[in-house]
Amino acid sequence: MPAGYRARPATADDTGAVQHLVSACERALYGRVRTAPGGEAAVLARPGLDPELDTLLIHDPAGRLAARAWVNRRSEVDVHPRHRGRGLGAALLDWAEARARRAGSEQITQTVPDDDAGAVALLRSRGYEPMVSAWLLEFAMPDEPEVPEPPAGVTVRLFRPGDGPEAHRLVEDAFDAWQQRRESFEEWAGHTVRRPTFAPEMSAVAFHDGQLVGVVLSVDLPEAGEGYVEQVAVRRDHRDRGIARLLLRHAFRAFHRQGRRTCTLDTHSETGALSLYLRVGMTVRHGSTVHRKSLGRP
Repeated sequence: MPAGYRARPATADDTGAVQHLVSACERALYGRVRTAPGGEAAVLARPGLDPELDTLLIHDPAGRLAARAWVNRRSEVDVHPRHRGRGLGAALLDWAEARARRAGSEQITQTVPDDDAGAVALLRSRGYEPMVSAWLLEFAMPDEPEVPEPPAGVTVRLFRPGDGPEAHRLVEDAFDAWQQRRESFEEWAGHTVRRPTFAPEMSAVAFHDGQLVGVVLSVDLPEAGEGYVEQVAVRRDHRDRGIARLLLRHAFRAFHRQGRRTCTLDTHSETGALSLYLRVGMTVRHGSTVHRKSLGRP
């Protein structure tokens, strides 16, 4: 590392500084902040993540946070725009790969925006290969969105506090085909319904014969001035009935009534959901790619 820079593990007291760092990176790349508060606390709460071993912060000579990384089945590296070009990203990649090997991992992944040419070039030079495409989609709402009539037998209402456990089961079942593992309720709730920015009044659930068959879970991004849909899930035996579109439109309308004129969500190529969101009227704001590197057998 450059002279004067110091590294140490992260603690819970660092979440605000890390959020500042991530926000600065997003502003430099996108011109806006898109990460909701609470996300960094959820990282530190990931099951199996030991902050002392699995996180690293780099501070500059003045004590300001210049870069960070964490590794726990996957990894993230962020370098503040003012500190790029000094080798901090490469140093953190070295650390993340070494930590992953010590933890027994045979591979490591990094998700990098396609527009961040420097980060993409660094990963490719280090032997990372593209694995999965991801997109941030947006729905522009100059006017209040129309909400279609529900399919026969389907009722829709806003999310209630007691819906959490049933929503968790539905989401995990819906995502089971492509996710690497099932999340416990506590882990799932930490980045959905228990986030400080979770917006139950912009989250909709669908029932058929008294059973939950679909959910749209949203968070509000006041700094970005837009809404964000965290998760969309429909029970397999009720798909292709328009339930996802119905619930999304309910969420969009609720955000519009709160003064938001844009709503976003993330998806990736393994879900097969991109065409659904495009049919709903969403467009791609920008793309990212998950890069993977084999570390060999431990």
